[in-house]
Amino acid sequence: MEPFAFDLEEADMKRERQKARELRASQWWKRRLAKGICYYCGRAFPPGALTMDHVVPIARGGQSTKGNVVTACKDCNSRKKQLFPMEWEEYLKSLQC
Repeated sequence: MEPFAFDLEEADMKRERQKARELRASQWWKRRLAKGICYYCGRAFPPGALTMDHVVPIARGGQSTKGNVVTACKDCNSRKKQLFPMEWEEYLKSLQC
């Protein structure tokens, strides 16, 4: 699979991943996890079963900011991959048909 953001430098990717690690260590993120809800499917999970997902993926120009990361169950995060929110919604609709 080819990367989506051809002009994204490896240094930029590393910087965003580091910012994500810092966010995961923050009290803000720990409070989000404590709520135990997957942003995508809305189901409840123990905090350890949730992951950080970038709504707009880093590989597609997203950043590791509070406004771009959500809690997601591992299943939703794995299926969403590098899709934009509108692409993810279309994917979900296609499963219902």
